[in-house]
Amino acid sequence: MRDAGRLAAAIDVLTDIEERHRPVRMALKTWGESARYAGAKDRAWVSGLALDVLRRRRSLAWRMGEEGPRAASLAALRFLWDWPMERIAEAAAEEPHGPGPLTDAERAALATPRDLAEAPPAVRGDYPDWLDASLVRAFGDDRAAEGQALSERAPVDLRVNRLKTDPERALKALTPLHAEPSGVLATALRMPALDPTARSGAVEAIPQFSKGWFEVQDLGSQIAASAAGEVKGKQVLDLCAGGGGKTLALASDMGNTGQIYAYDSDARRLADTIRRGERAGVRNLQIRSPINPDPLKGLEGRMDVVFLDAPCTGTGSWRRHPDTKWRLTPETLEKRQADQDAVLDAGATFVKPGGRIVYVTCSVLPEENEDRVTAFLARTDGFEVRPATADPALTGRLTAEGYLRLSPRTSATDGFFVAVLERRKDPKSS
Repeated sequence: MRDAGRLAAAIDVLTDIEERHRPVRMALKTWGESARYAGAKDRAWVSGLALDVLRRRRSLAWRMGEEGPRAASLAALRFLWDWPMERIAEAAAEEPHGPGPLTDAERAALATPRDLAEAPPAVRGDYPDWLDASLVRAFGDDRAAEGQALSERAPVDLRVNRLKTDPERALKALTPLHAEPSGVLATALRMPALDPTARSGAVEAIPQFSKGWFEVQDLGSQIAASAAGEVKGKQVLDLCAGGGGKTLALASDMGNTGQIYAYDSDARRLADTIRRGERAGVRNLQIRSPINPDPLKGLEGRMDVVFLDAPCTGTGSWRRHPDTKWRLTPETLEKRQADQDAVLDAGATFVKPGGRIVYVTCSVLPEENEDRVTAFLARTDGFEVRPATADPALTGRLTAEGYLRLSPRTSATDGFFVAVLERRKDPKSS
């Protein structure tokens, strides 16, 4: 495909997302099925432009002085991809595949865009207006800058699996992909963000990936798992295991000692945990499936660590899933808070005296983070907050209360919140 056809395809995909409120993956899949002629590079190009537009939809519209997929796509090519005006004009006007010649207004906006510095914080930060009050609570006057960081393309992070190898050997295996140590966790490696038109999947092509040497996992997610502390020989319950990313990180730290139990309310998601655990060489994992009656029976009051990767709005992962920020509603946020309260209450029943809850969200909203912990402590006796990390490389990210707050701007990770809540050995003691 030439530039003209690719540009028109990206605009069509974005129009489908906007008009039908569809996830970007579904819209791209539908387009791909109707464009059998498109090669892998064409699909990567269309996907890359669509995602970049979704990351910065509001600021691109502001600079153009016009809303809509076409205006945003043209602006992304000019201001994000650094295309010269001549190339954009040629792609737009080419017949029969281009989306149509540039108008005089479009040429003027591309040549002399509106000053983004004059835009409101929600426009500069590329997030919905209704979230501004929440982000003021989280970041204050830095909220626009934090939003901009959440609108960047994300790097590819890898977690080295100590059950199969060590960081030095893994780094050597990843030399072709230019991986580097993260500088935070010894087992965390990082590759730079891909060019928006590049194909993904290179990590899976490394032979050692199939051998279980490493997993793709955001650094923030790895840090959250490390907040469980010393887990060797312990009894650990991952109560919202999902696909098993943090389960496997915990298992690696456990070194096949103790026991880790993985549960999720969706049994289908646990199937992936089983497969990934086998590849990673995990031998101390028990899957507790909701298909079975009383799947968690016998674990009450016995766990050293209950890990709660709580369901949330995913506002911290906007770099990777930019379409979700435009579909998020106040009603969804309210529902997630109820889910989080229920998960915390359920998790508390499994913690033994002296044990701890590790409460994690990939959200930057206080309503899902500090507020949920505060509400839990107010209705639950016997728990107290402990610092979420003792790692000198991370203690600067602790809040005054001892919670860990991560964001792309401050820690170069996805947005995460971690609280460690310890059950006192004597619930009546203060």
